[in-house]
Amino acid sequence: MIEVSGLSKHYGERVAVDDLTFTIRPGVVTGFLGPNGAGKSTTMRLILGLDRPTHGTATVNGRHYRDLTAPLHEVGALLEARAVHTGRSGYNHLLALAQTHGIPRSRVQEVIELVGLESVARKRVGGFSLGMGQRLGVAAALLGDPATVVLDEPANGLDPEGIRWIRNLLRGLAAEGRTVFLSSHLMSEMEQTAEHLIVIGRGRLIADTDVATFVAQASAGAPVRVRSPQPTPLAEALAALGGRCEPSDQGALQVYGLTAEQIGEAAAAHQLVLHELTPVQVSLEDAFMSITKDSVEYQHADASPEQTAATGLGSEAAAPAAGAPR
Repeated sequence: MIEVSGLSKHYGERVAVDDLTFTIRPGVVTGFLGPNGAGKSTTMRLILGLDRPTHGTATVNGRHYRDLTAPLHEVGALLEARAVHTGRSGYNHLLALAQTHGIPRSRVQEVIELVGLESVARKRVGGFSLGMGQRLGVAAALLGDPATVVLDEPANGLDPEGIRWIRNLLRGLAAEGRTVFLSSHLMSEMEQTAEHLIVIGRGRLIADTDVATFVAQASAGAPVRVRSPQPTPLAEALAALGGRCEPSDQGALQVYGLTAEQIGEAAAAHQLVLHELTPVQVSLEDAFMSITKDSVEYQHADASPEQTAATGLGSEAAAPAAGAPR
C-alpha cells in the first residue's frame, strides 16, 4: 500500500506538488493521470525517496522508502527506462542489480523470459529499441518480486503486441494482490488497464475514484442516440416530455434531457418503432480532457480541439520546457 499525506514539493517559488493526499491500495491497478507539468513524475520521485518533500509524507507499507531494509524486494520502480549502462548486455544489467540485492541468478533468467527479451538479452543495451528498453526496465522493476510496483509510462515505445502484454502483466500483478501504480498518457490503454484513478492538475488532487465513476460523472448530461423510421412524431412526443432533439448522422436523433428509459417508454406509449436507443457515454480521454481543461500549462495556443484530442492533453508534443517539474 502506498500512502501519501499532505505531500508538497516546492522548487523555489514554483509549486510542483501541492498538498496531495491519497492511498494506493493492493489488488487493483491504479492509474495516475494529469497533464504535463501536473506533478506526476515529481510525486513518484517523492514516493521513491528520490526527492525530499517540502511538506507531508509518502510511505510504502507504512514506511518511508529510505527506511526499507530490502527496497528492491518491496518496491519495483520504472521511472526512466534508458537510465542504464549502455555498454552492458541486458542480462548483465539485471545480473548486476541481482547481485547487489542478494537475488539469485535464476531470477534474472525468469524476468528476461517474463518480459520477452530472451533473443536479445546478451546484446548491448545501447542497441536496444525504445520498446526493448521499456521491457528491460520492467524486468528490473520485477527482479525482486516486489509487492508494490510503481511504473511511469510503462507502455512508452511498445508496439500493439507489447501494449497488450504490459496490460495483461499489470492486471495479473494486481490479481496476485500486489499494489500497482502507473502513469500513462495513453488514455485508451489506461481505460482498459486501470480500475482506479488518481488525477492531478497543477500539483493538486482533482479526482480519486474508480474509472467507471469518473467516466459516468463526465457523461452526465450526455445525449441519448435514437434512430426511428418515425423521427418526426418521436421528436414531438419527446419534446412534450421536456426533451430536446437534435439531428445526427444516419437519420438519428441526439436527445438531451431524457434518459433512455424515458425515451423507450414514450416510444412505446405512442406505438413508435425504435431501431436504436443508445446512451452516449464519453471515453476516458474525453472525461480526462474535460476535468483537466483548466490545469493544462503546456498546450499549443494554435492547436484545434480536434488536434488536442488526437494527441491527448499533456502529450509529449506539448512537453514542458527543459528542467520544468513534471
